[in-house]
Amino acid sequence: MSDGPGEGRRSGRGYAPDFLTELFRNPLDPGYADAAQRRAKAGQSGRPGWSVGPVSVTVVVLLGFLFAVAYRQTMAEEPGRAQARSGLVAQIQQRQGETDELSERADALREEVNRQREAALGGSRAAQLRNLEAGTGLGRVRGDGVVVRLADAPPDQQPLGGANVGPPQVLYSDLQAVANDLWSAGAEAIAINGQRLTATSTIRNAGQAILVDFRPVTGPYEVWAIGPESMRERYEGSRSALTMRKVAQDTGLSFGVRAADDLTLPAAPEPQLRYAEPAVSPSPSGADESSGSGSSPSPSGGGR
Repeated sequence: MSDGPGEGRRSGRGYAPDFLTELFRNPLDPGYADAAQRRAKAGQSGRPGWSVGPVSVTVVVLLGFLFAVAYRQTMAEEPGRAQARSGLVAQIQQRQGETDELSERADALREEVNRQREAALGGSRAAQLRNLEAGTGLGRVRGDGVVVRLADAPPDQQPLGGANVGPPQVLYSDLQAVANDLWSAGAEAIAINGQRLTATSTIRNAGQAILVDFRPVTGPYEVWAIGPESMRERYEGSRSALTMRKVAQDTGLSFGVRAADDLTLPAAPEPQLRYAEPAVSPSPSGADESSGSGSSPSPSGGGR
């Protein structure tokens, strides 16, 4: 005899013979229902669900006071920092102006020395000296050639080819590659932003600055090269030109090559050359002392 449909039920979850049917009919545990009933009774009685104690209020007030003090101190120190920054900028501009004046004076003195030297040497020797200076970079040269221009991408422009295309700025290695390929294309004289390159020139970086012979250069960068008419065509097919065009397409930086007539490249400063010197030969007294101490004589016979 089976029970009726309303018989045999309890307030809790019953485990009927068909367990899966009962599980889907009452999916929540009875404890959840009891907790919901207690929460509803607490709301009806007028008790708040949470309260702010005096400790919380004190912490909030203290944090607000600390933020106010830090903001006031920061704003009070801002005029001093701005003044120090403006003072440094003024000093840098003054030193740059002094450097430019000294460079112009050095160029004028170099020209005067060249004139007096050519007057003292005479025709053929003076011409030979000018050719040597032009080839080594110590003399000013003039002629037709190529201008390669590189510039950083605008600050608000995002890379066009994805996140792994490299920085959108011109690197010192880019200038190195351009200069080397221009030499390979037949360039006879090269200058970067007015800095003449010689056999001992260096192109490197120091922090965010690019140095050419330890002198800073800023963008846009222009590489001037004097050479034969075929130099531009040969450089257009070089590795640096192809690479920089791809980098410009991906990052948005600027790269261009154009022919230029009547370029004038300044002379480079005279390099500080270093010469090798022979090693000092050991003194006879030192050889006698070494032979007297029982050591073997030198291959040259132990001195003179």
